[in-house]
Amino acid sequence: MTSRVTSAMLAEECRTLIPGFDPWATAGDCTFDAEWAAHCVGFFPTCLAFVEGERAGTPFVLEPWQRAIVGNLFGWLRPDGSRRFRETLIYVARKNGKTMFCSGLILMAMMVDEEPGAQLFAAAADREQASLIFKDAARMIEAQPLLADRMRVFRGFKSIERPDTGAVFKALSSESYTKHGLGPHIVIVDELHAHPNADLVEVLLTGTGARRQPIIVYITTADYDRDSICNTKYDYACKVRDSIIPDQSFLPVIFEASRDDDWTDPATWAKANPNLGVSVRRDYLERECLRAQQEPTYENTFKRLHLNLRTQQDIRWIPVEKWDACHETFDHADLAGRECWAGLDMSATTDLTAFVMVFPMDSEGDRYRVLPYFWVPEDRARDRERKDRVPYVTWINRGLIRATPGNVVDYDRVRADIVGELAQTYNIREIAIDRWNSTQMQTQLMGDGMEVVQFGQGFASMSAPTKEWEKLIVGRQLGHDGNPVLRWMMSNVAVTMDAAGNVKPDKGKATERIDGVVAGIMGLGRAMIRDRAGSVYESRGVMLL
Repeated sequence: MTSRVTSAMLAEECRTLIPGFDPWATAGDCTFDAEWAAHCVGFFPTCLAFVEGERAGTPFVLEPWQRAIVGNLFGWLRPDGSRRFRETLIYVARKNGKTMFCSGLILMAMMVDEEPGAQLFAAAADREQASLIFKDAARMIEAQPLLADRMRVFRGFKSIERPDTGAVFKALSSESYTKHGLGPHIVIVDELHAHPNADLVEVLLTGTGARRQPIIVYITTADYDRDSICNTKYDYACKVRDSIIPDQSFLPVIFEASRDDDWTDPATWAKANPNLGVSVRRDYLERECLRAQQEPTYENTFKRLHLNLRTQQDIRWIPVEKWDACHETFDHADLAGRECWAGLDMSATTDLTAFVMVFPMDSEGDRYRVLPYFWVPEDRARDRERKDRVPYVTWINRGLIRATPGNVVDYDRVRADIVGELAQTYNIREIAIDRWNSTQMQTQLMGDGMEVVQFGQGFASMSAPTKEWEKLIVGRQLGHDGNPVLRWMMSNVAVTMDAAGNVKPDKGKATERIDGVVAGIMGLGRAMIRDRAGSVYESRGVMLL
């Protein structure tokens, strides 16, 4: 690709390469200075070089979509000669070169704007993310003698200065209460979806009031479907793009797939990935897409990060037919004496309590097996069957649930069944139990000689075994006896995901009870980290997603 772009070529790119938006249609009395836009675009390959990846050391030639952004932001002028656009949302999938592009944008603005005492910032949710733009910018300066002669890099302060104009660039994190008094000229708000609230954005936005032609650039991948500053800006940008809100100062740059698109089609990927085939490798997306088709919890992650589709944090989990495919006929007596790790989910006193034993593989080619037990207060069971048509009484009559008299669970009965029956039949190495509201039961079970381990319900504890539970089911490596109560619970499970991709079952989002699944995952979590002689893991290791 050539680094030379004529002003006419750039004008055409600026008009046609912003998805769904024609800046000329809403220009009003603003004019486009194609020569100046081309000058700003030309700064990148002339003065900057890539500092990582396959193109490291080569001139920073902008891709057409990047030229359209730079050209529009800096080429459009108001009648008074100041810039037209004051805010822009660049909404693009991950791995499309956002960070390096923003680093170059900062350096270009510091050099071509000639704004006296300009304050430029890269603002992110945390210090580590904020420092990424600074690090790339610093390396670009060090690689270019012309820039190194005119700028000073202060790594300890994560700042860059241009002494002859007094321009200063700094990296900021989201502790907005320390940022009052700033007068930003250019701001890059990186990964807007990760910002915990709107505080930092509001501080920086109001701080631009003293500047003649400030620009705030919000750059991000899609957020979850929730109330957030990212979704607020995205919704506003869509309305500007669609001519619902007439705001000629806002540039909406939205690269995203449509919800009606086939998400497995490479043509769909291109909509959200303008750098497809450049910084986003096609074979990488092929692998990620295949993973999303094989792992139900990863489908939403793929759609959000790689197709830029807003998704729910809670995810409808494993299709019940995949659970059914793990059904096998086995004699419970065959598990007698075999080591197992159990989870106990006591839930509320008025509803189900679940105890699920997880029997790990004993050899290569073997399967995990799960064996569930449930208790419910008898009066509550009859109410549920009558009101909600959940067949508790039927399950009780079939011996699938154990009823305790009254309207609350008799935990003494639960304890007696575990210690006096199950522990006498099966080799229960540990019982994992939620640390909350279970102190008495923990103490009593330990007094009975059982090994009891507290098991947190947060992402840190639950994510790895939740992913492993899914992996075993999808791979048909987890056998169950078709227990209809546990099957019902599996059909109720939704999982929630944090920004780092950790997952866990979400009782608040579940359509009904999921206690048996939670108990099974806790038991699996302890089985995964066991350290015993002859473990199959000594040969193959623990397989985590």
